[in-house]
Amino acid sequence: MHEFELVNNFFSKLSKYNRFAIGLNDDVFFDKKRKIVISVDTYNINTHFVNFKSPDLVIKKILRSSISDLICKGVKPKFYFISGSGNKKNFTKKNLLKISKSLKKEQKKYDINLSGGDTTFSSKLSFTITSLGYSSDIVYRNRSRLNDDIYVTGNLGDSFIGLQILKSKIKINKKMSNFFIKKYYEPDIQFKFIKNLLKIANTSIDISDGLIDDLKKMINRQNFSFHIFEEKIPLSKNLKQLIKIKKFKKINIISKGDDYQILFTASPIKSRIIKKISKNTGVKITKIGKIISGKNRSKIISIKNKQIEAKNKGYIHRF
Repeated sequence: MHEFELVNNFFSKLSKYNRFAIGLNDDVFFDKKRKIVISVDTYNINTHFVNFKSPDLVIKKILRSSISDLICKGVKPKFYFISGSGNKKNFTKKNLLKISKSLKKEQKKYDINLSGGDTTFSSKLSFTITSLGYSSDIVYRNRSRLNDDIYVTGNLGDSFIGLQILKSKIKINKKMSNFFIKKYYEPDIQFKFIKNLLKIANTSIDISDGLIDDLKKMINRQNFSFHIFEEKIPLSKNLKQLIKIKKFKKINIISKGDDYQILFTASPIKSRIIKKISKNTGVKITKIGKIISGKNRSKIISIKNKQIEAKNKGYIHRF
């Protein structure tokens, strides 16, 4: 079974009388009365990161992807707790010093503070991060409305290419390789967009598993479908160039995950406000599609105006 079947079949009932758990169908725990928002993420070597040759970069990616869960809810992360499982090969003094220095820089960049955690011995390296923030409201999943516009921040696909380069599956020049690898290890989480998201979004999620899969999760308990326009999906200049050189199919690049951009829907009447926010914050925000009735199939409309039935193209944990 896959991860969502596991949660729904065995654990959802345990949270039935806990409204703060949001049915185990969102990125966070939210206690509105106490204004507490919490997320938990685990990262395993060979699954969430390729290797541990650059521990400073690995820990940076892990922390950013973790606090992204709060950011996509319109919540500023304040504290984080980190637990690490490994052995003397992983947790050498040299590696631990690199991790510590990297976390210090990230704390300064995002104004967050380490507040606890745990360390255990294990033959397999893994990290778990708990992020905590305070807010009187969040942007929930499953709050889309019919005819909502679908938006995404930043660019998609760069991180996936970076991963393929690290796996030696794509070979390109050093300058371009460095760009994509940097995007993999240092995702551009939209910290400047936090305070504006609550003003405009009906529903939201961060893109971790892939555009199409995460869009489906965002509306998974609503009788809605979506139309996505492939041409509108934002790409970096480097990725546009790479697609042209390698003759890749755009749709196969932009929905593989690890982007950590914010995917959200908003009423069409908010379009002018969204453009203004984008200009004022310097955050790239692109309208890529529309929420439609569930009576129709979800589709991706290709650049040549051909209709492609949306298929799962992202990452799902299977057990």
